[in-house]
Amino acid sequence: MGHPGRKAERLSNFSGSPQLDSRLPALYFAGLNHAHMKQLTRILFVLLVALQPVLAGPPSKWKSIFNGKDLSGWKVYGTEKWYVEKGELICESGPDKEYGYLGTDEQYKDFEVEVSFKQEADGNSGVFFHSSIEGTKVSGWQVEVAPPGKSTGGIYESYGRGWLIKPEAEKDKALKMGEWNTMKIRVQGNTVTSWLNGQEMVTMTDDAFGSRAGSIALQIHSGGGIKVRWKNLKVRTL
Repeated sequence: MGHPGRKAERLSNFSGSPQLDSRLPALYFAGLNHAHMKQLTRILFVLLVALQPVLAGPPSKWKSIFNGKDLSGWKVYGTEKWYVEKGELICESGPDKEYGYLGTDEQYKDFEVEVSFKQEADGNSGVFFHSSIEGTKVSGWQVEVAPPGKSTGGIYESYGRGWLIKPEAEKDKALKMGEWNTMKIRVQGNTVTSWLNGQEMVTMTDDAFGSRAGSIALQIHSGGGIKVRWKNLKVRTL
């Protein structure tokens, strides 16, 4: 049987000592073994990823990047044809039948872009993100716009690894060849998602995606015979 006064003193120190209370978190973590610490780290990482959109705040408002009148805010690369007709942006193969690009003057890092397109003739084109262009050589990644059965909505790396991901074959029915289609692309950190007419086509995470900013660019594929109409081009930063 201990001394009553000492017992009361110990209880008083435990309940009221700020020094002891401040050590409690450290004592708790010290008692965890390596496996527990790894599990806790994974949980915290998942929570951080899930909360990233909340912590980053709401996206900005949508902003038009095509004024329906001319190519202000854009730069033409190559000798293929880019012009405005009846409020629509037209890309068309020229006599050289080479690759051609139309890129934004502004660069973007984390963003969503939405475009409407109608394919005429061959219709092989694409929307590039995080791109840089010299002449007709492009560095960056393309979300494909192509005829049926040619992986519209997939992600292709030009002058690099080639196809990174293609949509599942049954998703190709979302494409309406010769009619207006709406494509949305979200680029956030290392993850890219594409949608076609409301159908999610692909989602892919790659460290390279988040390593840089760049322009948004439209493509004309080489080979000739291509004509694509574009309208309602808009972007918002995330």
